[in-house]
Amino acid sequence: MTGYSIEVPGGAAESLRLRRHRTLTLRTLGPDANVAMLIYALDDPAERLNVPDTLKAQMSAHIKPPMTLMSDMGRALASVTASSLDWHDAITGHSLPAAVERRFGPSSYAADRNDWRRSARFGLLTELWKHGLGARDLHANINFFTKIAPAGDERGTLAFVPGHASEGDYVTLRAEIDLLIVLSTAPHPLEPAEAWTPAGVRLEIAEGPAPAADDPSRNWRAETARSLELAERSYA
Repeated sequence: MTGYSIEVPGGAAESLRLRRHRTLTLRTLGPDANVAMLIYALDDPAERLNVPDTLKAQMSAHIKPPMTLMSDMGRALASVTASSLDWHDAITGHSLPAAVERRFGPSSYAADRNDWRRSARFGLLTELWKHGLGARDLHANINFFTKIAPAGDERGTLAFVPGHASEGDYVTLRAEIDLLIVLSTAPHPLEPAEAWTPAGVRLEIAEGPAPAADDPSRNWRAETARSLELAERSYA
């Protein structure tokens, strides 16, 4: 395998198996794109991304290189090896069907065909069902290409930062174990646009090397290095 790519339209969903040490690059096809992502160990989906542990162990409130994305067992599922942006949201969740309908009005495939407005929850569940998983397997997700920052009021409100992502922005993940990745390109729930115009993304899958001794993720923090060691030990 030398690599291949998939284009996912805005407001759609996709899932894929990513083998160990292959890379997945997400590349935006329009401004203000959002990719809500769930990550599972392919051989045992009961092990999945743990966002609170990922952030706490690496002393961060957002995702950026060279962090690892850790499972609830402490293993590195993937490493963030490159990104054109220094902030990817991991604390505000994904959109729900009722919220999308309330904001944009009723929609269905029969009425709107490929412009059917589907929430991230709908898309994620649709993809999970293809792999024998369901609502009980949902976990806190990452929102790649979205920045959420304090609004500066006394209540500590979080606000969407418009213009954070432009067409052509990218982020690259390296699988540290075999993974199942599930994603939706529906708008972020705090995205303030009045019209339904979600941007699509291109998924680029390629072969990649194992993390070397001087790999940035290995040398980021002691906790990050430990998560990589746990992933490698499981293949010893």
